[in-house]
Amino acid sequence: MNIHTIVTQPFAGQKPGTSGLRKPTQIFQQRNYLENFIQAIFQTLPERDGATLVLGGDGRFYNRPAIQIILKMCAANGLGKVLVGQGGILSTPAASCLIRKYQAIGGIILSASHNPGGPDGDFGVKFNTSNGGPAPEKVTTAIYEFTQIIQSYQILEANDINLDKLGTTQLGMMQVEVMDSVDDYAQLMQELFDFDRLRKLLTNGQFRLCFDAMHAVTGPYAQRILEHTLGAPVGTVIHGVPLEDFGGGHPDPNLVYAHELVEILFQDAGPNFGAASDGDGDRNMILGRNFFVSPSDSLALLTAYAHLVPGYRQGLAGVARSMPTSQAVDRVAKKLGINCYETPTGWKFFGNLLDASKVTLCGEESFGTGSNHVREKDGLWAVLFWLNILAVTEKSVAELVTNHWREYGRNYYSRHDYEGVDSGRANQMIQKLRAKLATLPHQKLGNYTVQYADDFSYQDPIDGSVSEQQGIRIGFTDGSRLIYRLSGTGTQGATVRVYMEQYEPEGNKQGLDAQVALAELIQIADQVAGLRETTGMERPTVIT
Repeated sequence: MNIHTIVTQPFAGQKPGTSGLRKPTQIFQQRNYLENFIQAIFQTLPERDGATLVLGGDGRFYNRPAIQIILKMCAANGLGKVLVGQGGILSTPAASCLIRKYQAIGGIILSASHNPGGPDGDFGVKFNTSNGGPAPEKVTTAIYEFTQIIQSYQILEANDINLDKLGTTQLGMMQVEVMDSVDDYAQLMQELFDFDRLRKLLTNGQFRLCFDAMHAVTGPYAQRILEHTLGAPVGTVIHGVPLEDFGGGHPDPNLVYAHELVEILFQDAGPNFGAASDGDGDRNMILGRNFFVSPSDSLALLTAYAHLVPGYRQGLAGVARSMPTSQAVDRVAKKLGINCYETPTGWKFFGNLLDASKVTLCGEESFGTGSNHVREKDGLWAVLFWLNILAVTEKSVAELVTNHWREYGRNYYSRHDYEGVDSGRANQMIQKLRAKLATLPHQKLGNYTVQYADDFSYQDPIDGSVSEQQGIRIGFTDGSRLIYRLSGTGTQGATVRVYMEQYEPEGNKQGLDAQVALAELIQIADQVAGLRETTGMERPTVIT
């Protein structure tokens, strides 16, 4: 083998965020930038000699060249085998599935998730550990610390691997197996859901479905499962071919960026059910005809109806939600007599709870839901879960949700995103909020009285680790909440996220538009933090 040791020097800012390292693509294309970060990952794997690694990405620009570099670095660093998705394609939940099924030491996933792609877009690298989930903070901290002292990396001099041909190839002393990207994941879905019932639903001529893959990674998975296996008409999956720039779109499944799907569903003759997923396939948006399901309500519904789905008939060990996610699922958990855990934002915080069998389902308001079947949120899994419930209940999406509100009450909920805000001004706003927290309790803000105000801190019930400053919370005596966070998933400036929540138990008051019901809280949120002054915006970039 011809292994080269390449002299390098550290790059500033290679600190992974909530889901890996994300930067503009052109930064990753700098000489040694990707290599430094990959070598830092290997340094956290002392038992990598002869081990198996999973590798793939969402197909965005620079995915293929990056995979070739990483494969050669794997061979130079003693890995025994790498499982790579055909064409370099591997959704995040599918990667988690492969890590767990083949007992890999971990996986490297190339994606910037819901961020735009292309030469002028974003790129990302995330490391998942042997449980299939995102690396915990102690691992990402170790990775970052090594990037700041790195002096060299190892890489094999070899020809590129044919990523399109299935089969095993030798690369130095290491095997590279190019695998069908969908097979193992599709098999897992058949073990969880009633495919016979789903097939009857999708072929009865009455039920119509539209799935928008947004020219991202989920296209091949949705086409294989929904159209080929379950018999939905060809064309049910739109934008199903992964493109390097996602067709010029923004692969974020929300009401703004998935506007074409929204237009299809919000018409009287529209399909019965609509869904979209994001760049790497771990998020989902659920729509009924003329009806949007908030991710918080989606988690609550899946929890309430889980007993109708084969994979969850034995009952749920518990549920977990991120702190900014609405408290709708809390009410379902209470009725079921199971624990509901509140964690910081970031899927990695669910990992210990899942591994310890404390929870079965978990979710975030940022369009992510998942279960113990993998250690990632899973967009297509959520779609199949919804379809299974619809097939058994024979109700519409709107009927299911409104019936749920009548039983449990409605948590009016909305998130306002202010994107591309000057980072200095955004951080200054958060600091000012922290400074006034002690003075807010018992204050009257409009028609609301503050009960508590804090900066959320979380102690992991499994390993005892503490995560502080996870979001400013202002809670009111009637159960309403305001939450302020800076997002860690963007690459340009800061994204200020503000969450408003208000509980409404009375059925005759549950039919309002969320922005109308939350109007006073929205105004208070601006007054308390000075949002318009800080952001320079009259209205949010995205409202969900």
